[in-house]
Amino acid sequence: MSSSAAVRIALASLIVAGALLPSVRAFDGASRTFESASPAESIVIGFVGGFVNRDNPHHGVVQLARRMRESLPPSTYIRVFENRHRKKARSVVLHLLDTNHDGILSPEERSHAHIVLFGQSWGASAAILLARDLRREGVPVLLTVQVDSVAKPWQNDSIIPANVVEAINFYQPHGLVHGRRHISAADPTRTEILGNYRLDYRKYPVVCPQASWADRFLTPGHMQTECDPHLWSQIGNIVRQHLAPQDAANQTASAPSAVAVTEP
Repeated sequence: MSSSAAVRIALASLIVAGALLPSVRAFDGASRTFESASPAESIVIGFVGGFVNRDNPHHGVVQLARRMRESLPPSTYIRVFENRHRKKARSVVLHLLDTNHDGILSPEERSHAHIVLFGQSWGASAAILLARDLRREGVPVLLTVQVDSVAKPWQNDSIIPANVVEAINFYQPHGLVHGRRHISAADPTRTEILGNYRLDYRKYPVVCPQASWADRFLTPGHMQTECDPHLWSQIGNIVRQHLAPQDAANQTASAPSAVAVTEP
């Protein structure tokens, strides 16, 4: 089973639950550290949104990173950054890929890259900009995940660069702050857009007990994308399916109520 097929099956649980609707479109916490003798086999980088700290325990990005540290192999490097620290994240990724530490990425080192980038709000936009940075270095990215992506004025989070193999976008359309509705590939022959999926929190609200008064009344939908446990659980499944596709496919195939996702 391909990773994209497994992702679509995993997404079915959100659609069946009613919280996730296809779009109208016709379809660090602290980081895990490594010694130089133990290079990372996979790299997972998350970006928090707004002015959230990278170790904020109430943020979905941070919570997902914590869970993945417990479930993914020890050789997986997982780290969360503030969205304003994209350049630092780029340096970390390039350093991890440079396994012989000569300051130059060889074609072989590039070919060993297994990278997943994800984020929420400004953090989702930062993930796409980091993917673009890595394209300039000739580094491939397995997957990007955007959650209610919001670009800063000088950014473009809608076009996925050609070094990304697959990309997926989740958004909610309501409130003063709402995410990008549609992403597309710079080169559709090299990047598959798994979908642009709308989250309906007016119909299926999520309780966020740690949210501020301002978030509750001014940006309730955007706030709920930060703390929606079912959404972040599904994103975790998608990430695992890309980093360990065979194991994940076997687990998905044995799911008792798997339902095929219809491409919007």
